[in-house]
Amino acid sequence: MSTSVSLTRDMYFPYARWRMLPLEATVLTDGFWSQRQSINRRITLQHGYQMLEKAGNFHNFRVAAGLADGHYRGPVFLDSDVYKWLEAVAYELHVHPNVELQQQADEVIALIEAAQQSDGYLNTHYQVVEHGQRWIDLDFGHELYCAGHLFQAAVAHHRATRSTKLLAVATRFADLLCNTFGPDKRQGACGHPEVETALVDLYRVTHRSAYLDLAKFFIDQRGKGVMRGMNWMKAEYHQDRVPVRQASEIEGHAVRAMYLNMGVTDLYLETGEEALLAAMQRQWQDLVSGKLLLTGGVGSRYEGESFGAPYELPADRCYCETCAAIGSLMWNWRMLLATGEGRFADLMERQLYNGILSGLAFDGWNFFYMNPLLSQGDYGRQPWQIVACCPPNIMRLLASLTQYLATQDNAGVQIHLYNTATIRAEPSIGRPIALNMQTDYPWQGRVQIGIQGADGSTWQLRLRVPEWCSQVIATINGQPIDIPRVEAGYLVVERAWQLGDVISLQLPMEPMLVEAHPRVDAVRGSLAIQRGPVVYCLEGVDHPGLNLMDIRLDETAPLQADWREDILPGGLMVIQATGQVVESADWQQRLYRRFSDDGVLRQSIPLIAVPYYAWANRGANAMRVWIPRIKTG
Repeated sequence: MSTSVSLTRDMYFPYARWRMLPLEATVLTDGFWSQRQSINRRITLQHGYQMLEKAGNFHNFRVAAGLADGHYRGPVFLDSDVYKWLEAVAYELHVHPNVELQQQADEVIALIEAAQQSDGYLNTHYQVVEHGQRWIDLDFGHELYCAGHLFQAAVAHHRATRSTKLLAVATRFADLLCNTFGPDKRQGACGHPEVETALVDLYRVTHRSAYLDLAKFFIDQRGKGVMRGMNWMKAEYHQDRVPVRQASEIEGHAVRAMYLNMGVTDLYLETGEEALLAAMQRQWQDLVSGKLLLTGGVGSRYEGESFGAPYELPADRCYCETCAAIGSLMWNWRMLLATGEGRFADLMERQLYNGILSGLAFDGWNFFYMNPLLSQGDYGRQPWQIVACCPPNIMRLLASLTQYLATQDNAGVQIHLYNTATIRAEPSIGRPIALNMQTDYPWQGRVQIGIQGADGSTWQLRLRVPEWCSQVIATINGQPIDIPRVEAGYLVVERAWQLGDVISLQLPMEPMLVEAHPRVDAVRGSLAIQRGPVVYCLEGVDHPGLNLMDIRLDETAPLQADWREDILPGGLMVIQATGQVVESADWQQRLYRRFSDDGVLRQSIPLIAVPYYAWANRGANAMRVWIPRIKTG
């Protein structure tokens, strides 16, 4: 769109170390994520619209609005999928106007308006199925959860279009919540956090302090131990075991935990309350030191879609819901803004290229809900799900991805994620900066940034040095930086930049073997392959006639990266490795026997590892990330 959006209150957080850029300030012009955004725009959003019609989401709004007869269809939280789809559409329309998509969005917004009740209430399940029974089941009713996604869609739509149409629906509902819940009103909070971070978003756009106060109220309701939990999981399932400021463990339902932490971090960014940030840092450390899958997946148990104990990280039974990884990325983004520490961007990158991207097929039509690291071949993507929270979540993340690439502060510009793009910033009033980033990341580690707009003043450019990178080589206008200055994971270059200056990074990308902490019993004695930010896996389709469970990886053999155009559309980088196969025929159908050796190893065989995110694009087949190791020679 041609609308110009200035750096207004909705992108300025008082206690942020770094500031977000306006939506139109960063544009992906080519490269890895531009291609994924194109698929999302051309295929996935239209597919989502059709599936929301087929699954009954739109039908429920028509019934609630009195525009159609019939029964409510689906789980209680179906409204939220419509709102996430709308959020994705808003971000896309801002950059790529599309008449058909605009018309669909306008029709859906009109339908939402029609369904809203006169006092502002809006939830099709409770309007159609349980008339007059508002707020009877805060633990599992998802009323506030759906409201949160409405608020976020409205904020995105307003930021992208400057229209107040959906924003008016959201504020009417939010005003009702403020009149209903609070210290001297109704007590309680939603069993599925989401409304907390959404209320802060709504406050940033409207400047209505009541929304921020209500977000704080809902956050302060946690830790009273009154929520019912799920089966054997009690209060921790709903993040209700301990008060937020006292929390030191990441626990319970993984998506709920991530969404709550988004809201808590947002509250810190607005209030500066140090106890909130300290609690988030403790939980983050608990996550990365014992509860994070190699792919960035979170949630190790099917039971309760939840976190397990430290080091409980099974490869086959890990849940790793796509929504949980997306929620974690969004939480880490807020932690990055709050602290300016590259470790949070490192985790974002790991999740983007692995545990999140695996949730969407190359065709843009099929999705994973769970993302295991080991499959016997019986798990494949589906065009939609009964619980379809993940597909529109991927849509909104891809559509809004540009906002995560770069930030600014009074000192200059920071680049967190690498992709070919143009970036415009204004660190201080009247000092515009324009950058052009060129790279083949994640396949190559060379990043080149040209200064296309500068006035000769001195400012800082910070470029993230990824955690997987053992060294960084940097040049300015072809001249090496002899002693690179690295702070909190960022290369810092401060100088009087001139139009035409070029800074280049070389991030060596050699394939490497990764091992897990010895307490991760599920993968003890196994290795994984990683190159740059991309985690790799073996797929059965590349090893015909072999059972992947019988393969051992030769840790002494070299790893070689090769570009292959013939495996999947667009090509990808594969890793050539060497392995051997355990001969198990002599077990004669016995499950156990007296120990003698590890079986008979055949002669060496070539192995082909493909990016984890790409698995199951050639049909449902066996896959494994962690491969038992052998040492030869």
